[in-house]
Amino acid sequence: MELEPDARVAIIGGGPAGSLTAFFLLRLAREMGQALRVEIFEPRDFSLTGPPGCNMCGGVISESLMQKMATEGIPLPKEVLLDAIDSYVLHTDSGSVAIRPRSDEMRIASIFRGGGPAGAESQKPLPWLSFDRHLLELAKGAGARHIPRRVRRLAWDAEHRPLLFLQPERGAARGGEGELPGEGPYDLLVGCVGLNGSGVKLFDDLAFGYRPPPSDRAWIGELYMGHEEVHRRLGNAMHVFLLNIPRLKFAALTPKGHYATLIILGQDVDEALAEQVLRSPEMRELLPVGWQTPVRPCHCQPRINLGAPHRPFTDRVVLVGDCASSRLYKDGIGAAYRMAKACALTVMTRGVGAEDFRLGYWPACRHLDRDNLLGHLLFSMDGLMRHLPPFRKAMLAVVGDEQRNPEDPRRLGSALWDTFTGSATYIDIFRRAAHPLNMYRLAMAILRAVFLRSRA
Repeated sequence: MELEPDARVAIIGGGPAGSLTAFFLLRLAREMGQALRVEIFEPRDFSLTGPPGCNMCGGVISESLMQKMATEGIPLPKEVLLDAIDSYVLHTDSGSVAIRPRSDEMRIASIFRGGGPAGAESQKPLPWLSFDRHLLELAKGAGARHIPRRVRRLAWDAEHRPLLFLQPERGAARGGEGELPGEGPYDLLVGCVGLNGSGVKLFDDLAFGYRPPPSDRAWIGELYMGHEEVHRRLGNAMHVFLLNIPRLKFAALTPKGHYATLIILGQDVDEALAEQVLRSPEMRELLPVGWQTPVRPCHCQPRINLGAPHRPFTDRVVLVGDCASSRLYKDGIGAAYRMAKACALTVMTRGVGAEDFRLGYWPACRHLDRDNLLGHLLFSMDGLMRHLPPFRKAMLAVVGDEQRNPEDPRRLGSALWDTFTGSATYIDIFRRAAHPLNMYRLAMAILRAVFLRSRA
């Protein structure tokens, strides 16, 4: 089912998945000499601070992904990148260790997906640019049309092409109850609606068997400390916490201009768990003396993708991004980039039928989903960290020895780095972490820790 000449494409969602899908579709169409009309429906203004412009993301991007995007004609100006992170510090209740990457290509940078935290508007003009707005402007520059309206309902027309019904502005002429007359029909509908809000439920209207992936809540907060205090206490490092706190997978504190972004991942994350993390001695050491949790810090509790979706495509409809297949716990931007590219390539070289997506797009989804299964196994080892103090001490000792030896290949340290930053697949991380030399070093370090503990 190929796209007709001068085909119309509707993309719901103007985040990274939506903007990058539009960009790649238009670029491929131009290279193939095919006319394409792409419309992005996104009601949010990503230049606004606080919840109106927020896209609920921790906001880090790897150096390797930035280089790939630059080669694709998607450069990121320095105003988008806030802090270059060249190391991270792993904190446990048994001690801490600093880990540096094997090369500069493994560094990461912090970004604001929207205009910044609530209250940042007092700093206008803002000293940064919104990452999501930058990508949306690139898509518009490639030829996409941005329609700042919220989609209220989806339907099929008589020829089984998707129709969009929009929520009107106040005072606008309406078609049905509380909606504008239908937009379309479209030759292709791309859903890039994430897992937060009501966007993902729109596709129930089309009744083609789609079910969103399993998900859970995270906690993301922007802690204002001031630029000097952030860099004095955190430096150019991401601080990762593996603590003996029930329900906690891990927490990370990342420098971001005047703010430190706190990300908490675990089971049924709520305000009580966030308070436990903030009150932990390991966290308090990094916060300013006398610092108290703000009464209403700018924070959110987004749903994050934990698994595979069911049937994220049908004839003329496909879903991309967090509402389909994404990376487990990390690198959502990188996953959006790869899946947007896979979707666009399928559309332009195969077609827009369900069978076309099954052969071209679905293998990329399955590759990501299968890799995430191994990711679940790796993160399940947090139980060993939490309940076995000798294992924590052994891991810190081995990583510390690696970092002190410039000739060491640093397999365990690099595996831990990629586990939290998203610079490699989980299968690659597992291969390095499970290397026989690592297993030997860990076993000897555990025996030493147990011996010293028994003597004590």
